[in-house]
Amino acid sequence: MAFSKIRMVSTGKTSLSRIGRGPVRGLLLGTLALGVSACGGGDERPQADLAAAQITNIGVNSYLWRASLETLSFMPLTQADSAGGVIVTDWYANPETPGERVKVSVSILDQDLRADALRVAASRQVLQNNVWIEAPVQASTVQRLENIILTKARDLRRSAIS
Repeated sequence: MAFSKIRMVSTGKTSLSRIGRGPVRGLLLGTLALGVSACGGGDERPQADLAAAQITNIGVNSYLWRASLETLSFMPLTQADSAGGVIVTDWYANPETPGERVKVSVSILDQDLRADALRVAASRQVLQNNVWIEAPVQASTVQRLENIILTKARDLRRSAIS
């Protein structure tokens, strides 16, 4: 317990009085809180927060969204839902290989800029006897497409920071 001197007004004598821990602890915590709050630096935010991986005005991560749209910009789109994070292309045939066409769908699953927040699926068809027939898509093709989108998203974020 802390002791303090209290001067008695009526007798003019000084006596020691016990003060409980509550008021002393409250005074110390209040002083400490005031001192710590003064170190906050105001309302300024670090510049890195302005381009944080989670900043979004849409339902999904905006960097992944923009990178996906840029990557698939050469293909016609049938659906682009920014709130749900889904992009679906129409069939695209490369002019150099007109007997083959590809359709891609991209799903952005999270607001964070992470590799597991991106899913890419592709379908491929080949033309045989004037009929489009399903054909397998190499896993490396889908993986390369995911890597291109992730790299662009990271570049977009990096350019927003600097």
